[in-house]
Amino acid sequence: MLFAVASHDGKVINQHFGHAERFLIYEVSGSEVRLVDERKFERYCTYDQDHPLRAHILKAIADSLGGCCAIICAQIGPGPQMEMERLGIETFVAEGPIRPTLLELSKML
Repeated sequence: MLFAVASHDGKVINQHFGHAERFLIYEVSGSEVRLVDERKFERYCTYDQDHPLRAHILKAIADSLGGCCAIICAQIGPGPQMEMERLGIETFVAEGPIRPTLLELSKML
């Protein structure tokens, strides 16, 4: 099972979805959590009041995360969250160490 994680340092979940320019991709199998990839993309948040929901960027992010069952980030707004889920990727808000968080989430999915 693949998870996309928003993290500055690869140790803890500590980045807002809209500020991320990459996701770390982890594979969870049983009790094993392994970093397998890093996928980069254009940042969603640009603080542009005229274009607050940039659907084309969300689509590009979803496309780049093909194969991932979920995104885990420290925070995500309701608009991007609904759009990501509409595009087939669940989102979870969490903070803390990556490995135990992913192990817990993998039991739920």
